[in-house]
Amino acid sequence: MAPHATEAAPATERVVRDDPRHPLYLGTWKRPKKANVRDFVHDDFEEPHLKRKKAILAKHPEVRDLYGNEPLTAVIGAIATAVQLMTAYKVGCVWTGLHWSVVVAIAYLVGGTISALYGVIIHEAGHNLVFKRPLFNRLTGLMVNVPMAVPISQSFRRYHLEHHQFQGVEGKDPDLPLDAEVQYIHNNPFLKTLWVFCYSAMYVLRGMAMKKTPQRWEVINLVFIVCADILIARYMSIRSLAYLGLSVFFGYGMHPGAAHFIQEHYIFRDGQETYSYYGTGNIFYLNIGLHNEHHDFPQIPWTRIYKLRRIATEFYDPLYAHTSWIGVIFLFITSPMQGPQARLVRMYKAHLSGRREYKVPTEEPAKPGISKRRDSVISSAKA
Repeated sequence: MAPHATEAAPATERVVRDDPRHPLYLGTWKRPKKANVRDFVHDDFEEPHLKRKKAILAKHPEVRDLYGNEPLTAVIGAIATAVQLMTAYKVGCVWTGLHWSVVVAIAYLVGGTISALYGVIIHEAGHNLVFKRPLFNRLTGLMVNVPMAVPISQSFRRYHLEHHQFQGVEGKDPDLPLDAEVQYIHNNPFLKTLWVFCYSAMYVLRGMAMKKTPQRWEVINLVFIVCADILIARYMSIRSLAYLGLSVFFGYGMHPGAAHFIQEHYIFRDGQETYSYYGTGNIFYLNIGLHNEHHDFPQIPWTRIYKLRRIATEFYDPLYAHTSWIGVIFLFITSPMQGPQARLVRMYKAHLSGRREYKVPTEEPAKPGISKRRDSVISSAKA
């Protein structure tokens, strides 16, 4: 039975029942059977991760020992930043006789691969998983943002944490495609190919559509990157700067390292809105593919997230998961059932009522009022 998305009963009269999705927290909703549907899939429950987290902790309290930070991430980021800047210098100042096609190939194979890694490091820093102090995490994000030519780290931090807090909530989750994406891209293979190529631009447009005033750190990020771009153009060359920009375009678009953007929440099975990837790409990209595990426990850094999966196998093994990022991109483009519309959405009232009216069977009924996530999502947002 779905929770009521309409006006809730007074707190003193509210009956809190066990969540029928327990223990895996898979929904009963189904994807459209016809390919011509230009709308999201809808659900009347809240996102599954907070309750699955509680269920896992009730059975495996030792998972809390995995919480913490991983400073190694900053070391990897510093090395990746140095490699990309050196490559930009070579392309722009030393290998000036290279044919443009060779430069494009280097930008894809080297620059795109490394730029996709920057996104993973910015993600870890956004959750304060690199250092204990939020300031040092922000600085880590700024460091790896230098070779990306466009300011992204602080805005990503802001909107990604909102995505965790309001997953799938219409008007509040900035990760959801815009209505224009659904209507105009839909399931057309050619348009979906262009959409994947330009996914970085889609991310920016979704953030702009939220119409929020830039925060202090976003302004700092903008000024910092503009200054870095000027220095790169001055002491390297415009060609070097163009190489960095092209690398980001590739690394956030039609690249295996960017396939996790599709893998994570685009629907491939009925009832499941989040998907993990278990493949060799996790080695280079710091286990970014373990997305169900990450949403359940955003306090666990990449070096320990696989331990979570091994501890709580009974929760994760039954879930559908991907094994090929290239396969994800291919299926997304070629399947008439896939497109920007293949996402699950919920109303904010359904999000709240699901938290209020249904509980994990292993916990006491929630107190009247709005449930709050007491994890690094909220604490990071305030930092």
